[in-house]
Amino acid sequence: MASYRILLIRLRQIGDVVFTTPALRPLRQRFADAHLTYLVEPAAAAVVAHNPHINDVIVAPRRGGVRGALADGALIRRIRATRYDLAIDFHGGPRSSLIAWLSGAPVRVGYNVVGRGWMYTRRVARPRELRPRHSVENQWDLLSALGIPPPDPAGYPVEMIIDREAGLRVAERLARAGVQDEDRLIVVHVSAGNPFRRWPLAAFATTLAILIAHDRRRRIIVTAGPSDRQAAGRVIAQARTLVQPDERDRIIACGEFSIDELRALVERAALYIGGDSGPLHIASTSRVPIVALYGPTLPVRSGPWRSPHWIAESVEVEGLSCRPCDQRTCTPGDFRCLGWLRPEQVIGAAERALAAAGNW
Repeated sequence: MASYRILLIRLRQIGDVVFTTPALRPLRQRFADAHLTYLVEPAAAAVVAHNPHINDVIVAPRRGGVRGALADGALIRRIRATRYDLAIDFHGGPRSSLIAWLSGAPVRVGYNVVGRGWMYTRRVARPRELRPRHSVENQWDLLSALGIPPPDPAGYPVEMIIDREAGLRVAERLARAGVQDEDRLIVVHVSAGNPFRRWPLAAFATTLAILIAHDRRRRIIVTAGPSDRQAAGRVIAQARTLVQPDERDRIIACGEFSIDELRALVERAALYIGGDSGPLHIASTSRVPIVALYGPTLPVRSGPWRSPHWIAESVEVEGLSCRPCDQRTCTPGDFRCLGWLRPEQVIGAAERALAAAGNW
């Protein structure tokens, strides 16, 4: 049995969990014989399910009311029974800080957030303002409290291991859709859980149509998340009206993909295009060229955290005084940070990325 036990906590969104994965390798290097457990919510569980640096993953569903309280009580009893020596709360929210405190770990590392900082034995400052600093670095501050040196994206990129079964399912679906090995596959994700981060569907449709017209070897798979499942179908239908009849079958409807299937799909692609949302960060765990669309957020804060040798293009509307914002109210009222983004900007970035990778 491992002599030292570490509990890692990061609740909520997919991208948030992806941004913690660079920290897992140095933690394993520092605590080579420790038992590492990662506590995560269901939506992001697949991100760390097969990570080689983790011994155990605990999935904590979000429930309200009495049932939620009872479930959290059982969860905390399970955690306390494990007798962790160290708890690191990468989240800092009310629920995660309470879990860290009640874990019983004698060393608890977290952010010095007003009203919750006292729950940790080692506290790290976290300014409230939006800073032009990457989220990986912000979360890595907690590792600095343990004496681990600052991160390097080349040495510690974001990671997500491809699930073999998911890979087989994706390969079968692509084959049924008529995708051949020699095809240049472009994956385009057209939805986002946050309406502030949604590029207009008509702009996506125009972009797809022009990319298809530029090269007959290209096939485009359009994906969307649970926040807007109909978005993919609407983009596909509109894009097909903009291309020649014999090009329509190269814009492919392939159904929904789970998170682990999306990771396997991206691995097969020549290019990924999408906004600043969870699927973009899943794509960042590959070496596939990326074109990322930014609206209220900044590339410096949430761009792909990986080797600079792996191609990534950021497309944004620069010079707006309202960027970045807290994504609660659009001050100008017209969502110009994405609405003013032109298809030709995205197409240009896509062609540059494909050319640089030799996939044109």
